[in-house]
Amino acid sequence: MLDSQFLQTMYLSFLLAFCTTVILLPIGIFLGHYLAFSKGFLKVLLETLIWMPLILPPTVLGFYLLLTFSPNYAFGAFLQDRLGVKLVFSFWGLVVGSVIFSLPFMVNPIKNALYSLPSSLSEASYTLGKSKFYTLFFVLLPNVKSSILMAMVTTFAHTIGEFGVVMMIGGDIAGETRVASIAIYTQAEAANYSLANQYALSLCILSFVLLFVVIFINRKSENKGVV
Repeated sequence: MLDSQFLQTMYLSFLLAFCTTVILLPIGIFLGHYLAFSKGFLKVLLETLIWMPLILPPTVLGFYLLLTFSPNYAFGAFLQDRLGVKLVFSFWGLVVGSVIFSLPFMVNPIKNALYSLPSSLSEASYTLGKSKFYTLFFVLLPNVKSSILMAMVTTFAHTIGEFGVVMMIGGDIAGETRVASIAIYTQAEAANYSLANQYALSLCILSFVLLFVVIFINRKSENKGVV
């Protein structure tokens, strides 16, 4: 029988991953399009910044986010005193941290898929007088649906399993910031291996199912000749 603590923690984990994925989807599409077709210094700078979360230890990113959003420092004080927004040790602080940390998992697959499309698709659309917005959403994106799906699933799975960033910025507050990855650590520290195993096994099963479904859909798409 699953207890309320377990269900609450899993609910927060799913909610965090869902919010992060929904927020990152439009960001990933527009950044991916820009990086796939632009040139110059700004592109190099953006690509470097997007790759940084994959290179930095999660605790480093979490530490600087903690300082940034802390009311003891200028930006965090402005958010809390002037806007009434508290991000440190709050659920929405986890969302902000997860959006930054999971950014490359959304952007890179979309960028690579758009870059691999033949230029004739865009050229034909522009020749017919279509705008860049129309070309992106009605010509290019329909041809990279499987890559978008993969980006969404990997972003969701990565967010739901993230530990370092969410621990630094959110801590372990039941019903507020205690997600499954944090609960595994705290329950293992308390030698409550049974409950830790419930969380860990749930994440393993979820990750397997999500990846299996995406790979299965991608394989079917490839067999039909869809990018």
